Amino acid sequence: MASMSGSAVLESAARIVLVLAPLALASGCMTATLEENRNLDTKIAAGEAVVLLAKPHVEGTSAEDDFMDCVGDKMAGRAGIRVQPNNDFQDSMFPWFEPSTAPQRPEGVAQLLARPAVRQRMEENGVRYIVWVDGLTRQTDSGGSISCAIGPGGGGCIGFGWWEKESDYDAIVWDLEEAKSAGSVSTNVTGTSALVGAIVPLPFIARVQGTACDRLAEQLGAFLHGQDASAVPAGT
Repeated sequence: MASMSGSAVLESAARIVLVLAPLALASGCMTATLEENRNLDTKIAAGEAVVLLAKPHVEGTSAEDDFMDCVGDKMAGRAGIRVQPNNDFQDSMFPWFEPSTAPQRPEGVAQLLARPAVRQRMEENGVRYIVWVDGLTRQTDSGGSISCAIGPGGGGCIGFGWWEKESDYDAIVWDLEEAKSAGSVSTNVTGTSALVGAIVPLPFIARVQGTACDRLAEQLGAFLHGQDASAVPAGT
């Protein structure tokens, strides 16, 4: 079987790009769904702080550390909210808010705050709200294939591969002054990324988790300032 010439390979690769590039570009789109449930009025004051904690699970799966850091940084930078590092908060409140001992319901927080020592440390921290974040980013589907080879005339890749990811996060806001749940916000972002092989692989990546971080930070900032978090533009 005769091997293809360099020009023939380029021509074949160009045809692949022309056919698959529109699909890849379309795959870069994302959809975001935002929800809010409010139980109490909120209006965080200048001297009050928020701490973000990943909700623990028995099986050990919780919101990713880098995602938590991303949400905290953007809440502080965009909404002007003082976010206390969760490690500092857990150390200062040891052992009450360790993953294995932290209360899972607002009733448990009310019981903790009934202890003078816990109440005093909480007031010293200046933390008004605890936000429990639950969720993860996962791949939900994939397809296609790409093959790469190296020969005497050079190398390259041909094919088309795609994968879909979903970022699904819920945040429950606890008001420590009221010892009650103030409500919750949630963000769900889905997007499809693609890789087109046409001599050089061409990636089209959907920033699913990064978009979820942006959305959740905006939602929480609006919620804590007493605004309608569900009105935050979802975009695509």
